[in-house]
Amino acid sequence: MAQFSLPKNSKIQKGRHWATPGAKQPRTFKVYRWNPDDGMNPRVDTYEVDLASCGPMVLDALIKIKNEIDPTLTFRRSCREGICGSCAMNIDGTNTLACTRAIADCGDAKNDVPIYPLPHMDVVKDLVPDLTHFYAQYASIRPWLRTQSPTPSDRERLQSPADREKLDGLYECILCACCSTSCPSYWWNGDRYLGPAILLQAYRWIIDSRDEDTGARLDDLEDPFKLYRCHTIMNCARTCPKGLNPAQAIGEIKKLMLQRRV
Repeated sequence: MAQFSLPKNSKIQKGRHWATPGAKQPRTFKVYRWNPDDGMNPRVDTYEVDLASCGPMVLDALIKIKNEIDPTLTFRRSCREGICGSCAMNIDGTNTLACTRAIADCGDAKNDVPIYPLPHMDVVKDLVPDLTHFYAQYASIRPWLRTQSPTPSDRERLQSPADREKLDGLYECILCACCSTSCPSYWWNGDRYLGPAILLQAYRWIIDSRDEDTGARLDDLEDPFKLYRCHTIMNCARTCPKGLNPAQAIGEIKKLMLQRRV
């Protein structure tokens, strides 16, 4: 393995990494660090990055830190297009995607940019949250078309343009978990409450005209904790990087629950 060496004239002191002398546009990033293997408590390391030689997004700064300053920094990233949801984290106090959050939007240029993993989740390392439980909850709603009628042999299962339009604002969810980890109800009841992301996905299949298992889907959600822990705080809608409204989807599920009791 190649040995890592610091850039010339760089400085490190007690977890602080200064930009090299002559940096034209330095900006400070305070990044949460924790490695379960080194036996140390969590800490916040400070990195100064010259934005004059860095891309405009927070993810660009993190990649620059990892490539040029500190290769031990760990985070997830993939598409860099706001599609995969891998780089979800808490940036400047808001859950969002590092690849779509502009550094210029993180407060005044003189202010530090705090970067933490998604809140109220176990941390694997540094900025990487453990999403095992989140994905298990997603699997529990069986997120695929569930049908009883035979699949047509000569065509797809079709739906009208009007029925297709009902999926707008639902199918775009990328399961980044920004909304669920911003929800106080999910913080305190995440073991049983499905949370806004999963319930939005559940409604996406409930409302799909091609699905033939609506009754069973609603039966599965008829639970004091799975669904009804939502108190319409609206943090989910405020933080969603795709501009979706999970609280509205949850409200529609509750309406369907009431309608079938009449």
